[in-house]
Amino acid sequence: MNQQLTNSLLLGLAAAVILISTPQAQASEAIVKKARCVACHAVDAKRVGPAYKEVAAKYKGDAKAPAMLFDKVRHGGSGNWGQVPMIPHPADKISDEDLKAAIHWVLSLE
Repeated sequence: MNQQLTNSLLLGLAAAVILISTPQAQASEAIVKKARCVACHAVDAKRVGPAYKEVAAKYKGDAKAPAMLFDKVRHGGSGNWGQVPMIPHPADKISDEDLKAAIHWVLSLE
């Protein structure tokens, strides 16, 4: 295969990946905004709680992180990021499906 064809195929594949992943990323970001998580968290800056990117870095490669974070968000808690407690977020505030999507999005940040 010649170099120009290879480059064209790679560019096309990259564009397809972007098109496929972007709506999900936007949807997950919309979920955290709708659930008002952004009142205490931002993508790359500490607010009341840690930045989402800090959370992603702390739990990178930890297979248990999604379930642990689900429980932490659902039930609240303190001590992992300082003394300010995270309030519970019951299912009437954010559904299980949306919470799982939001956590997946947070953990995918770099």
